[in-house]
Amino acid sequence: MEKISVAVRFRPSTALDLPEDRKWRVEDNRISLHLLDGTPISGVSFAFDHVFDQSSTNATVYDLLIKSIIHAAVNGFNGTAFAYGQTSSGKTFTMNGSEDDPGIIPLAVKDIFHTAQMTTDREFLIRVSYMEIYNEEINDLLTLGNQKLPIHESLERGIFVAGLREEIVNSAEQVFELIKLGEANRHFGETNMNVRSSRSHTIFRMVIESSVKDPISSGDVSNADAIRVSVLNLVDLAGSERIAKTGAGGVRLKEGKHINKSLMILGNVINKLSENGKQRGHIPYRDSKLTRILQPSLGGNAKTSIICTVAPEEVHIEESRGTLQFASGAKRITNCAQVNEILTDAALLKRQKLEIEELRRKLQGSHSEVLEQMILKQRNDMHKSELDRERLAMELEEERKSREALEHCIKEQQKKIDNLTSLANSSSQTRSSAKQMADLRNTSDEVIMSQEDVFKTPNFKEKPNDFVVKRSNCSRDLESSPPPDNFANIADEDLWMRLNKGCTTDLDMLQMTPDMKCQSYLSSDISVLPSSFFMVQFLMM
Repeated sequence: MEKISVAVRFRPSTALDLPEDRKWRVEDNRISLHLLDGTPISGVSFAFDHVFDQSSTNATVYDLLIKSIIHAAVNGFNGTAFAYGQTSSGKTFTMNGSEDDPGIIPLAVKDIFHTAQMTTDREFLIRVSYMEIYNEEINDLLTLGNQKLPIHESLERGIFVAGLREEIVNSAEQVFELIKLGEANRHFGETNMNVRSSRSHTIFRMVIESSVKDPISSGDVSNADAIRVSVLNLVDLAGSERIAKTGAGGVRLKEGKHINKSLMILGNVINKLSENGKQRGHIPYRDSKLTRILQPSLGGNAKTSIICTVAPEEVHIEESRGTLQFASGAKRITNCAQVNEILTDAALLKRQKLEIEELRRKLQGSHSEVLEQMILKQRNDMHKSELDRERLAMELEEERKSREALEHCIKEQQKKIDNLTSLANSSSQTRSSAKQMADLRNTSDEVIMSQEDVFKTPNFKEKPNDFVVKRSNCSRDLESSPPPDNFANIADEDLWMRLNKGCTTDLDMLQMTPDMKCQSYLSSDISVLPSSFFMVQFLMM
């Protein structure tokens, strides 16, 4: 873990004998605001890693702040350097410089190729790209028409801009030609504060890959298949603006709004990162294209340096105070930079074998039991993965068998359910057939009862001296009455009382029946006739 390096640089003053009431004072690495009589203003004092006064050059800034990052990038560390400040404070001059005083970007390019040439045991492959963020859209400065590029993220490449042109370069001169081409495509504009004001953020990126040139002669066989890949970002930010000072309107006003918004989001990210880890909330990297691209450089895997440029005039004191507060927050951010080394499986296996051989040689020289245990541990580590695979294979086989047993059990249960369902259906059919038989019995009883009604005594003409009596309803069986002791041709009420066992009978319902045999009416089925019918026959005989 290491903190971000933060420096402040004052550009030369452009005020011509303007009256001033306050003035910035630089003392070693501390900046404070004082009145003209020398009294310091409370609460306006800041300390940084480096403070460069108006007499400092770009070479001085580069040597003290940026050179260590460039050398780390050649050795496999990610690196980022960018300039921050208000418009017309000297950011572009610090990054690009001039012919007489080259800036950080040309000095870094020369230093990278010089360091690569001096490193004889490694071979390098360098790629460069140049992009700008204009009105929150990413444009490729090396290819016209390649605009509005998307940002992607992957495990292999990290955060990158898709579709961005990358040129393989072999010399610093080739890189300078590409930078010149990109500067021609960059958006500039004139405002009241700057004749050639940057209207976009630019990011010059170099991807440095290296590998061991001759592992046998160098003795570093373990890193023969290892490749170091580092990314160096050199960023020139557009300056924050006040419309009242710049007089921007139309297109310039729209550009200024996008610039101020992205710088405000960058400030929010810096403030969140500078807070305590337990109190830190969501970090809004994705709210801006600039912070999304710089995410690994802010609190991530990179060595980062920030140069904050300040205008010394009193008219810009408020903007300068905001820049110094931004720098003070950035100074509290810590990054976790490490070498980006890509190892293949063959390289890992080779490295483990070399470690085992080295331990074996030490064992032969000292016959130490500790070294023997270390060798055994290395061997166990090599076979651990194979044992884990076998264990996982056995667990999968057991899981498959248990699943098959479970499926077989489910099928058996399903068969039982089907059998029970078929039995239930057959029982319901049996009940249905029984119900039909009962209905048939009821129907036959009704038929029999209707047949009983057929055997009623027919009405004939009355005969004066010979008749029988019949009941009006013979639907139910009548009990037989004992025959009377004597009776005449005329049945009186006492006779009927004895015949009916004391039951009262309506004599008006009696009918006279001629004295004749009715056996012709018994041709259907005599077994269904009630006993009362036979009693009437007995009386008629």
